[in-house]
Amino acid sequence: MSDANIALNRFGLGARAGDTPPDKPKRWLVDQFESYDARPAAIAALPSTRDIASNILAYQVELRAIRQAGKPQDAAPPPVPAISSRPAGYSPPRGDMAMVDMARDLEKEVASVTEDPAREARRRAQRQARDMLAGAITARCAVALETPAPFVERMVHFWANHFAVSADQLSDIYLSGQLEFDAIRPNVLGTFRDMLFAVERHPTMLLYLDQAQSIGPNSPAAQRAAGRGNGRRAGLNENLAREILELHTLGVRSVYTQGDVTEFARAMTGWTVVGLGRARDADGTGSPGDFRFMARYHEPGPRTLLRVQWPQTGEDQAAAILDFLASHPATARHVATKIARHFAGDDPPASLVGKLERSFLASGGDLPHLYRTLIEAPEAWTPKPVKFRTPWEWTIAAWRALGVSDLQPGPTQSLLAQLGQPVWKPGSPAGWEDVAESWEAPDAIMRRVEAAERFALRTRDTLDARVRVAELFPGAVTPGTVQAIARAESPAQGVALMLVSPEFMRR
Repeated sequence: MSDANIALNRFGLGARAGDTPPDKPKRWLVDQFESYDARPAAIAALPSTRDIASNILAYQVELRAIRQAGKPQDAAPPPVPAISSRPAGYSPPRGDMAMVDMARDLEKEVASVTEDPAREARRRAQRQARDMLAGAITARCAVALETPAPFVERMVHFWANHFAVSADQLSDIYLSGQLEFDAIRPNVLGTFRDMLFAVERHPTMLLYLDQAQSIGPNSPAAQRAAGRGNGRRAGLNENLAREILELHTLGVRSVYTQGDVTEFARAMTGWTVVGLGRARDADGTGSPGDFRFMARYHEPGPRTLLRVQWPQTGEDQAAAILDFLASHPATARHVATKIARHFAGDDPPASLVGKLERSFLASGGDLPHLYRTLIEAPEAWTPKPVKFRTPWEWTIAAWRALGVSDLQPGPTQSLLAQLGQPVWKPGSPAGWEDVAESWEAPDAIMRRVEAAERFALRTRDTLDARVRVAELFPGAVTPGTVQAIARAESPAQGVALMLVSPEFMRR
């Protein structure tokens, strides 16, 4: 790989047709700090976090009202017996299958007539949440295709995976993209400390990891609940505290203990979301979705974490601990290792990890300083490809290579799910794995081949892959790839072969 090719593909998101290879690749990467747009038009056009939180709140209010009113008592037609009520092992004769189908259709029709309002409200909310998620994913893709700062956009995607949430529950589906748009994008060229605070106070993270429901066992609210006989409902939740220590800052199996997790969780009690979580009964100030500290849910007393005592009370207690974690040497090591792995190989060079670690500590977690250290490091410019592209990276690179611009929300979302990496849905707070082993299984490769064939058909034989591949990978196309494309039976097949070539699969 030439340096220009590395800049375009390893640091960037893949070359586009007509792009001039940078003659000064390192300078080209640094200059993107000035051209990056934290809030491009595609994202600015989406509903805001406050609007989405208001929708969630309205749904919850509607659901509570329905439950309080009780189910409707109107007489309903008797249900059609389910097919499964037949004796075990029963198989209807072939001639009876039409009657079976009619019975099933009638059963569905009756079910829809007798549907309770709560279920219908849930279905309506789920449809709306899925539409919002699809729109946010499409906007994210559109920005990745058109951005003048592909390296910075790559870092947005990196940090969004570092601070991962997963769109599994209704509120997560509604809000999953907002964490990236509100907390990651505005801080990707700021400090790690500012990004950390923005993430951990964002409603998506507070709801996803149940922090919005956490109550100190000895807090005023818990004491009142115990006095009313409802103490079992008041509980400490350690999810967010654990993931901050394990995933977001210090790193798994590093310098903290289970006792530190519990102490941090106690310090964080009271951190919640206006209109949602425990802040449904807030004093009326603020807008739905805003961060809120509620003192009556906070566990009183000093905390001891990593052998340091934190005497602060209230909101400042957890904030002081978070400040401490943001600049901890273990955090620097954890972040440096992940960045080095992303750019220099699944088993990153210790020398690069050390450079990034020292840069983080010397600059106080200044992210542009960290990126400059990465750009200047020879270890990141190894000529041999060092990373296998994830499905997200491969898809965006393919679309950029083909000049795709007309994205449809449904198909876009479905494609990424079929390739094995649905956006904002890694299934756990650990995010997606950043190693080849997770993505290069034969069935995963076959799904890319099938997608490449579909992409190629849309070019309608108007694209000459022999010319395009040389533009996309300046000075780096192997004779084997050139020969395979030259032997293609059609221009479309040549495009498909280009998209699954070794040059395209790796960076």
